[in-house]
Amino acid sequence: MRAIWKGAITFGLVNVPVKVYSATEDHDVPLHQVHDADGGRIRYQRRCEVCGEVVPFEHIDKAFDDGDRTVVLTKDDLGALPAERNREIEVVEFVPSEQIDVLLLDRAYYLEPDSASNKAYVLMRRTLEETERTAIVRFALRQRTRLAALRVRDDVLVLQTLLWGDEVRDASFPALDEPAKVTDKELAMSAQLVSTYESDFTPDEFADDYQVQLRELIAAKIEQGDALDTAATFGEPAGSEEGAEVVDLMEALRRSVESSRSGGAGGSGKSGGSRKAGKAGKTGGSGKAGKAGAAGKAGRSGKAGSGTTAGSGRKKSSA
Repeated sequence: MRAIWKGAITFGLVNVPVKVYSATEDHDVPLHQVHDADGGRIRYQRRCEVCGEVVPFEHIDKAFDDGDRTVVLTKDDLGALPAERNREIEVVEFVPSEQIDVLLLDRAYYLEPDSASNKAYVLMRRTLEETERTAIVRFALRQRTRLAALRVRDDVLVLQTLLWGDEVRDASFPALDEPAKVTDKELAMSAQLVSTYESDFTPDEFADDYQVQLRELIAAKIEQGDALDTAATFGEPAGSEEGAEVVDLMEALRRSVESSRSGGAGGSGKSGGSRKAGKAGKTGGSGKAGKAGAAGKAGRSGKAGSGTTAGSGRKKSSA
């Protein structure tokens, strides 16, 4: 891994130098756009509307238009902002981990000690573990002041950026304002159905079905070309009752429980299509997909994003 940023966690007079690494990566098959008539690759150009020339990225500045005039902001202007120059990850407060709403979670980063001694790093890690608290921190990264949760995962400090409180929409649905009577019998039957699906969440057991099938499609087209019969490769699309209105909820629950007990479509879910079958996450059809197979595992473990962290709901600070 390559560090994307260097800074220091500041906690009172304690200073913990760290390197910051992205904790997640994208394993999707890389696709690009082409012209359907001749297969030519589609290119996008940054063209100036005044002179008509294609402008290299290094000659592109940013601007703000207030309606009357345009204010141009150069890279030097933006780099001079105090928040951008600051390399501190400032601890603002320590909060109970369960207070952090998962809806606020954004990107995850690993922190590595960046000093001759890792004692301060270990002290911070042990403090979070012993107190069962999550540190809410504030720092600047890539021209944005960010709020984040600092927590421990497998003996490593993890920085999980958080959305600001005003970035989360309120959920207002008129349909939920109408009362709906749920009987004790329906609730008991529903709980019984839940019990048949109970399991421990293991991210590595799941695979991205779409990416697996996309690799199979690429491999098949490499082998068969445009003569590919998708029905022969993937089978005919099965009919689905998804989205159909449930008329008799109790009957639907009863049938679901019976189906799960008999090992039908329900069950514990461990045999479902979204779980890996052996090494299904690495499937590449006939094995001739070339780069498609090397693009990465189709399954996404999402390990770095697991755990319970959350946000303080504070408004944006001018730090």
